[in-house]
Amino acid sequence: MQDLNDLLFFAEVAERGGFAAAGRALGVPKSRLSRRVAELEQSLGAQLLQRSTRRLSLTPAGETCLRHCLAMRDAAHAAADAVAQVQTEPRGTVRVSCPVTLAHSAIGSLLPVFLAHYPQVRIDLRVLNRPVDLIEEGVDIALRVRAEIEDSGTLVAKHLGLSRARLVAAKVQIERQGPVHTLDDLTRIDTLAMSAQEERAIWQMRSPSGQVHTVTHSPRYVASDLETLKFALLQGVGAASLPDYMCREELADGRLVELLPGWSFPPGIVHAVFLRRRALVPAVRRLIDFLAERLTNADWMAIAD
Repeated sequence: MQDLNDLLFFAEVAERGGFAAAGRALGVPKSRLSRRVAELEQSLGAQLLQRSTRRLSLTPAGETCLRHCLAMRDAAHAAADAVAQVQTEPRGTVRVSCPVTLAHSAIGSLLPVFLAHYPQVRIDLRVLNRPVDLIEEGVDIALRVRAEIEDSGTLVAKHLGLSRARLVAAKVQIERQGPVHTLDDLTRIDTLAMSAQEERAIWQMRSPSGQVHTVTHSPRYVASDLETLKFALLQGVGAASLPDYMCREELADGRLVELLPGWSFPPGIVHAVFLRRRALVPAVRRLIDFLAERLTNADWMAIAD
């Protein structure tokens, strides 16, 4: 009978585009993977991979073989997950990625509550401002805030809520540069942004009547981290678009003022993405459900229109 490990090795090499990447994911030396795949080709009597100095590609036989190998691998994972699902008490490590501002505003305070409920669970939280590859990096749940939920054939997305952005400025800046009553007034005040192309940044804003306007501005200060921008904002360096959960306290005590009330930005969709089979694991499933309940009911989440 064919060694099933060889089929798994072939699937990993094909999916990851090379022996080195597959070796890192599996913890198997590249040389061993290459030898085992070559032995698989020999035993099947067919070439599965086209090898070149730059990349690997599948032959027609390799494409057919890969479909069956992936089905076999998924069935094996499903069997392991089904066994884990019968456990009455969630246990084990759940690996989560989360943007910095979401971690500071909500997730950082929620996860200790979850851990108190489930003492057999461990959480590995990776707080970073970059997209993660769940398969490549071994992440169970990736929390994201984006304008749209990406369509994926391998990942499941769970909608957790909406975050609304506000255009705000420090009171000291308004005293220095004057009030803002119209879009044209934005051209005479200093602004901040997370990114700019050729010293230009864009805000997409919707008027109270529903019309969408594109506002192009030249930010005086650009920083790729919202917390860093907030420091400059509070010092009166410039106006900025901030999620409402980051400026609610400052708006309440008067340090910040909202510019153009009634105007709005496209909301950020707060969501969790995960592999369908990983959601069968009790600890992962419970954490997804916990976050869905707590974040959906959080007072800083906007209600969808």
